[in-house]
Amino acid sequence: MLNLSDITVRLGGRTILDGATAKLPPRGRVGLIGRNGAGKSTLVRVVAGQLEPDGGEAAMPRGSRIGYIAQEAPAGQATPFETVLAADTERAALMVESEACSDPQRLAEVHDRLIAIEAHAAPSRAARILVGLGFDEEAQHRPLDSFSGGWRMRVALAALLFSQPDLLLLDEPSNHLDLEAVLWLEDFLRSYPATILLVSHERDFLNNVVDHILHLSGGKLTLYPGGYDAFERQRAERQAQIASAREKQKAERERLQDYIARNSARASTAKQAQSRAKALAKLQPIAELIDDPSLSFDFPNPDELRPPLITLDLASAGYGETEILRRLNLRIDPDDRIALLGRNGNGKTTLARLLAAQLTPMAGSMAASSRMKVGYFTQYQVEELDPGETPLQHMTVAMKGASPAAVRAQLGRFGFAGPKATTEVGKLSGGERARLALALITRDAPHLLILDEPTNHLDVDAREALVQALNAYSGAVVIVSHDRHMLEMTADRLVLVDQGTARDFDGSIEDYIGFVLAKDPVAARDEGAARGVNKKDQRKAAAEAREKSQELRKQARAAEQQLERLTAERSAIDQAMFDPKAAQPALAKLTMTELMKRRAELEDRIAAAEGEWLAASEALEAVAV
Repeated sequence: MLNLSDITVRLGGRTILDGATAKLPPRGRVGLIGRNGAGKSTLVRVVAGQLEPDGGEAAMPRGSRIGYIAQEAPAGQATPFETVLAADTERAALMVESEACSDPQRLAEVHDRLIAIEAHAAPSRAARILVGLGFDEEAQHRPLDSFSGGWRMRVALAALLFSQPDLLLLDEPSNHLDLEAVLWLEDFLRSYPATILLVSHERDFLNNVVDHILHLSGGKLTLYPGGYDAFERQRAERQAQIASAREKQKAERERLQDYIARNSARASTAKQAQSRAKALAKLQPIAELIDDPSLSFDFPNPDELRPPLITLDLASAGYGETEILRRLNLRIDPDDRIALLGRNGNGKTTLARLLAAQLTPMAGSMAASSRMKVGYFTQYQVEELDPGETPLQHMTVAMKGASPAAVRAQLGRFGFAGPKATTEVGKLSGGERARLALALITRDAPHLLILDEPTNHLDVDAREALVQALNAYSGAVVIVSHDRHMLEMTADRLVLVDQGTARDFDGSIEDYIGFVLAKDPVAARDEGAARGVNKKDQRKAAAEAREKSQELRKQARAAEQQLERLTAERSAIDQAMFDPKAAQPALAKLTMTELMKRRAELEDRIAAAEGEWLAASEALEAVAV
């Protein structure tokens, strides 16, 4: 159990955490969420013992081990396999001692302990974790220095998972993963035997992994049961209650102020007026709901072009003399919404760069409209922003010759109005910098947007705003992302980049997930041959699993819709109980007793609907596993 008690942290003269308090359940899988800059990473560092709070404490049972990924990726000549094995420090120390120990009694103790911690199974467990995160057998035995920073962060994650701490702290673990590795990580974390505190902004990841949501807002913590969707429903109810309470308090304040104004001067009512004044002074203001006007994405729509925008005919692409993709046949039209799928390293970025004309075909041909403008977003553009310059300076340079009004208008589309436009980039959050990069690449109203992992560093609300902006945009979109919610909401065409080429994938994102899970490379390697499983049987089993999961999804959706309807009815009854004037006509006629009786009946029906939803969700998880 993790007990967060009245934690206060001030950084740079600003209060980040203000008496944050929460008690996490034993062996709970808790998702820590909040807006960019709310203090999530700060709280994780406090829990990890890397930051001393100004007040309060994070307490764990004595002897508990806490696991947290360091900011720097591992490096050197050690291999990923060796690095992961070394993460179990007790096993590593015992293995060294077993080689050097000459005392028979101590040697027996060492071997007994090695047996107790199942040291013999450690190499196999380390290999399975690495395979799950995308390292094949050859890659597991290459030096760390031969990998990019993103892949070395995967090694750090693998080492952390292998060490099995009592409290597993994960801060955006999916940022360096492809969709296949994210699916594996979900499965691993669902069966993790200890407590997890997970920072993530991915709806599906949170829904599939956590059983509680810890919401950080205004320096305070609130714990909600369930996954992200359950949190959204509960938060909506809470916001409705707060809005209703604010209206009631406003009316009460106005009534008291009116009474005081009319009766303070008269001797006969002066005491009552003073009493009302004291009541008014004690009336604590209810905090307003946070509405961030800077949470904005608005892509300028391009002028019309005749299709196609781009045609690839048996094209090849790569770097130098190394061919990465070959025999590419692809057509992109002005209204296409394409998601590029496939493991990292298979060539998704190579294809994106070819479409953006940053690479020329090594063979075959590529035809593109001469009038077409392309906006290409990558994380490198975010990292290359000058921290000493402001968004206004960046955009002025990018829109050379444009009027100041046009420059500010483009910045305003992405929430950089007023002081934000003149704030140094170094002082912006990661999400704000990503928004600025998007503003820069769309300044010319491109006909084609190519977005390579645009959601990194964006919180859940910002991701939802980006989804809405993409759906309102009239140009073509090609997107690479491991955020399934974004892909489901924005893409209507899937292209699988695999085995050195790219081809249309006939199906939905859910079908692709079923395809990935059916492949199960670890099972195929370790168990497939022994069981005599062939590809035909695997496809049949995957089809049966998809059919069963579709029925379960229908049941879950029906229960969820029932929950939403019943919750809305309960909110209407609450409105009638606390503010009869604003009540629905049918409810306004009921007495308080009748309203309370009806509310109690609704609570029973809501509990039953929640049970149905939970049963369907658990059955769906079982099918996925």
